[in-house]
Amino acid sequence: MSTTAARGLAPWRWLGLPMLLVMIVTFIFALPLRFWGLGLPEPLFAMPVVFAWAVIRPSMLGPVAILVLGLFLDFLWGAPTGFWPVCLLLPYGVVLAARSILAGQSQLMMWIWYALATVMAMGTGYLFTMLHTQSTPDLVTVGWQFLATVVLYPFANLLIERFEDADVRFR
Repeated sequence: MSTTAARGLAPWRWLGLPMLLVMIVTFIFALPLRFWGLGLPEPLFAMPVVFAWAVIRPSMLGPVAILVLGLFLDFLWGAPTGFWPVCLLLPYGVVLAARSILAGQSQLMMWIWYALATVMAMGTGYLFTMLHTQSTPDLVTVGWQFLATVVLYPFANLLIERFEDADVRFR
């Protein structure tokens, strides 16, 4: 990557703007629109930014942004308050702890790590939903949501490539 592509790490650029875009896209995909009898998929659009924020750099603002994003998802989808913040903060913490292992990994390995973080987030949500409703969510639906979310990895990669070299303190 060229050094001209590196950007400064103003919080509104690497946290605020991606969070706002995730909220807008999530809201649009939550609208009850149907095309040819099919509804829009509902991937977990927050997952790419959660993964990227953990890889880019440690920050006190990352977990706060994830909390806000998770609460937005709770209110939008009608989940119990705190459901999505917990589901998103858990993989964030694991990826943040494994950050040194992720440095210099190939794109395929990063995609696998992203898929594992997605499994952790959705698996946590699946377990909490089972405990809350006393029934199991449909595995086919969860599987499709997982696949739609894993396909979003290029957006996490784009965010990582854009900002990973911006802060000289972490080179």
